[in-house]
Amino acid sequence: MLLKVKKKTRRKWTEEGSLEEEIKFDVEILGVISTVYKFQGMSDFQYLVMHSEPDGKQTSMYDKVLMLKPEKEDFFMNELPLYIPPPIFSRLDNPIDYYYRPDVHHREGYRNPPLSSENLIGLSRARRPHNAIFVNFEDGEVPSKPLEAAVQTWKKVCSNTVDHQAEAELKKLFELRPVWSRNAVKANISVHPDKLKLLLPYLAYYMLTGPWRSLWVRFGYDPRKHPEAKIYQVLDFRIRCGMKYGYTPNDMPVKAKRSTYNYSLPITLKKPGSHGLGIQDLKQGLSTSGTSGAKSPVMSKYKLKDSIYTFEEGSLPPYRQMFYQLCDLKVESLQKIIHRNDNMEAACTERDGWCLPKTNDELRDTMSLMIRQIIRSQRPALFRNPSSTTEGKEQLTFESGEEEEEEEEEEVFKPSDGSENEMETEILDYV
Repeated sequence: MLLKVKKKTRRKWTEEGSLEEEIKFDVEILGVISTVYKFQGMSDFQYLVMHSEPDGKQTSMYDKVLMLKPEKEDFFMNELPLYIPPPIFSRLDNPIDYYYRPDVHHREGYRNPPLSSENLIGLSRARRPHNAIFVNFEDGEVPSKPLEAAVQTWKKVCSNTVDHQAEAELKKLFELRPVWSRNAVKANISVHPDKLKLLLPYLAYYMLTGPWRSLWVRFGYDPRKHPEAKIYQVLDFRIRCGMKYGYTPNDMPVKAKRSTYNYSLPITLKKPGSHGLGIQDLKQGLSTSGTSGAKSPVMSKYKLKDSIYTFEEGSLPPYRQMFYQLCDLKVESLQKIIHRNDNMEAACTERDGWCLPKTNDELRDTMSLMIRQIIRSQRPALFRNPSSTTEGKEQLTFESGEEEEEEEEEEVFKPSDGSENEMETEILDYV
């Protein structure tokens, strides 16, 4: 019911000299409401397309700017008042009470994070630095040791046996191989992703550009000076699709790593995913939590499958875009392309590294042909009738991993804030 409530307050002075208030409420029922709308957050702002006339009259421009049907050229040539919508409405989707609270008193030694034009007014907070060292291909010398802040941060959270074991295992990996991708590290050791963000800058630096971009390199090792480092170069491979290849994106039996339907801004009221972890959480040893009767530690679930970083003959990649190191292409024909110029490497270039020119293009062509043959054998109906997109829609399971287990891994390893490119996502974790 829609009620009209009127509060009447009557004040008078008593004989004793005190002020007395008499309050009375008048309630009137105006009608019955048949439809009610409820919002978990603030309802979307309605910005009306209005124009103010010189006499103060408001004129609606709705019919003049909204196209309800295909229009001729005259529609676009009409003279209209300048209409520019606001660039941003609100940073939050739920209302809050400010109450003009006093400034927060931080502990001694705290410094406010530096402000930049990117986060001064925007949709997200400033990034938390993880003390990683970034190196470009054209830079001079490579770092030989980590930043002191990275050392102190890791020592602060490395407080149990499992953490020391993860540190020793990662050191052993970098002794066996000086260059690793983060996915390859996750597939070889069991460590919580939040701790891995702190452990990697402690043992390696990050390459931003060149043939080893998006990879972690052991401190003191410069792949630009060692021709044998060409096997560690990165290959950005993306599965090709389209009618030219016999299947469309909707028909492709390889799912995308991220879906726009599940994406939400960091400020969304009801966003999926786990809560952030603090230093105290990391100190308490996330890897040792769980029931004492478990057959294996909870930490084992953080270890990825080998298919997340290796390419093998007869199996499909787990995602449509993959970053492979050349040594992780486990196919003889691909390795022959890589090693064509062994012991004859002349110079290391930013595009091709120690390989011959166009090596990456030849690798992509060969891998695309192999994937096309796999899809042809698994779903021959697509190639018999390319225009048919309704047949054979059932989801297939391939050697890259069972569907249910892959879903579990995606829930555990959520990507960072919304980047579509894996390399950009990893960079943003440390910027």
